[in-house]
Amino acid sequence: MHFLSRHLARIPQPCVLCAAPAQSDGLCTACRADLPRLPVLHCPLCALPTSTSDICGRCLKRTPHFDAVHAAFVYAFPIDRLIQQLKFNSTLAVSKLMGRELVLAARHDLRPDLVIPLPLSKERLRERGFNQSAEIAREVARDFDLDLDHDACVRARHTIPQVGLTLDRRRANMRNAFQCRRSLVGAKVAVVDDVMTTGATLDEVARTLKESGAARVTGWVVARTPESRR
Repeated sequence: MHFLSRHLARIPQPCVLCAAPAQSDGLCTACRADLPRLPVLHCPLCALPTSTSDICGRCLKRTPHFDAVHAAFVYAFPIDRLIQQLKFNSTLAVSKLMGRELVLAARHDLRPDLVIPLPLSKERLRERGFNQSAEIAREVARDFDLDLDHDACVRARHTIPQVGLTLDRRRANMRNAFQCRRSLVGAKVAVVDDVMTTGATLDEVARTLKESGAARVTGWVVARTPESRR
């Protein structure tokens, strides 16, 4: 039995994108090279790709509650397919790749005292069976040797999906959607998520965490959606 297990472990698994032989993270070398990395020029607050490295107009107009966002990729092909594979097909192997890339993207951030995965509502968790942000956060916390707390922040209420909503409606949809269950006085917190679109969800989470005393809240997201994809 042990011999068979070792033998099966050596058999290359198919790439989740193209079915070619893959590495342990679920991707082949070619597909990994095609991943759309976040450009060097982006807003230092919200990580939106821009033509300069200055704070973008939206963040200047309304300063977010979070202090910075670190993203590994732009939400475009093929990272969008990988995130969908994780979220809707339970392809958990790719969470290792996402966690590792997120560690690289956030390596220059101030070391947080705590890592919190963006929480799902009980209804969404029951529907999906797992929290994809928690899977990614587990990899990040392991690689960075950080404390991971799944229960520090929870969804206080179920919200409708944000897809298709305007920014104002997204903010209204998220208002008071989260609850912090512990004191975070003076803590630096990293919130891990798979995709950031407008930042309305992260903004509300950051507001909630700072109300509980957090001194700094940063978003560590796998992919940042560009303006063209909204």
